[in-house]
Amino acid sequence: MNSKLKLPMPKFLQNLQSWWLSSQAKFFQIISPLQAWREGSRLLSAKFLGGLLVVMLATLPFLENAQTGVICAAVAIAWLLLWLSDRRDEQEQTVPIWTAIHTPLISYWAIAFVATLVSPVRAAAVDGMVKLTLYMLAFVSMSRLMRLGWRSIFIGAYLGSALIASAYGVQQWYLGAPELATWTDPTSETAGVTRVYSFLGNPNLFAGYLMPALPLGAIAAIHWRGWGLKALGIITAIFGTFCITQTQSRGGLMGLAAASLTLVLLLVYWWGKRLPKWTFPTVFGGMAGAIVIGTILVPTLRKRVFSIFGTDDSSNAFRVNVWQSVLNMIRAKPILGIGPGNKAFNQIYPLYQRSGYSALGTYSVPLEITVETGIVGVVCYGWLVFTVFRQGFLGLNRLRSDRDSSGLWIIGAIATLVGMLVHGLVDTVWYRPQVQLLWWLAIAIISSFYINPVAKQEVEIEN
Repeated sequence: MNSKLKLPMPKFLQNLQSWWLSSQAKFFQIISPLQAWREGSRLLSAKFLGGLLVVMLATLPFLENAQTGVICAAVAIAWLLLWLSDRRDEQEQTVPIWTAIHTPLISYWAIAFVATLVSPVRAAAVDGMVKLTLYMLAFVSMSRLMRLGWRSIFIGAYLGSALIASAYGVQQWYLGAPELATWTDPTSETAGVTRVYSFLGNPNLFAGYLMPALPLGAIAAIHWRGWGLKALGIITAIFGTFCITQTQSRGGLMGLAAASLTLVLLLVYWWGKRLPKWTFPTVFGGMAGAIVIGTILVPTLRKRVFSIFGTDDSSNAFRVNVWQSVLNMIRAKPILGIGPGNKAFNQIYPLYQRSGYSALGTYSVPLEITVETGIVGVVCYGWLVFTVFRQGFLGLNRLRSDRDSSGLWIIGAIATLVGMLVHGLVDTVWYRPQVQLLWWLAIAIISSFYINPVAKQEVEIEN
């Protein structure tokens, strides 16, 4: 008897297989005109999508949120058309668009979608779900095009706009700027100190927007070859760092310190084989000492930093009261939360807020994620962040071994993410498009260096 004799396939599986094959055939028939149109259309091209992304990154500090949202929607539509028009029979020749980061990304999107469906304020949550989807599609677009050589173009677009915004911030520091809101406790020693905000209208938001300026600017100055491009990187890094200190944003200062330490330590690790063994502890101690000495010697900075601790400052006391109300919201909807978006939060929070402590957000990104998508969502997002850093370090080690200097961009991306995460512990400007899109830019940089392990093994076997 032949042991390899195949048993007949059950009828329902045969029907399922037939349906799947016919569905694929119909799908390809529908999109075949789109594939033919792409060959002669400039709208269905990587250049068009890349141009939209450059405009999006370059105009972040100058446009209203709704205007940026329109550009994000255009990016999403352009990416969708580009994806649909890919010829599936040439899939091996196209740039791979699925990485290890995409798995937790899609998982979190699915959880947010379910949270939207079961939200007590479903209509408001749909608005947040649309924004989340647009941000994720912007990430997918940037990740794909970076593999086609757009990495430096996207980074350059950000650095150029950040330099302009920083220059205006320096002008506000020098000439003074009126407060557009009560950002500082009027009874504190720092009351009346100018807090710069540039075109963004909020010093905390400005600090969040400038968080990538130092890491990406410093790496640009090291990696780019032209002296003009090096100058753009180093000047943006200097001006951006100075403006973050002058925003007097305590979360921004914490994020800047974390990003600076991460950047320097990773650079020491990158050049570690060519440096003495005492370099690492010396640089770490020197950086920590410089931050401490700078904080002590600059009076306004010292007062602002010390106000982080305790609840004597009214801003701190306000946040603590908001956090306590938010914890009650989490207890009420612990599994999947209330649904994504600030509109959902604004409708539910008044039911739990303490008298006199109204808020537009939780003032803490981890709490915001938990409120919106519950414990399931925050665990999944933690998985995403862990995967991003893991892929970042894997790519960094591989490129370091290959002596490929493009790996320096991973260092800039990791330092940016660390700074944003620390800032996000005590603020939610991370959810504004001016910061959120830069978060995804940094993740896209890491994702663009991903190599499929299976493909890598096949290459090694062939060699």
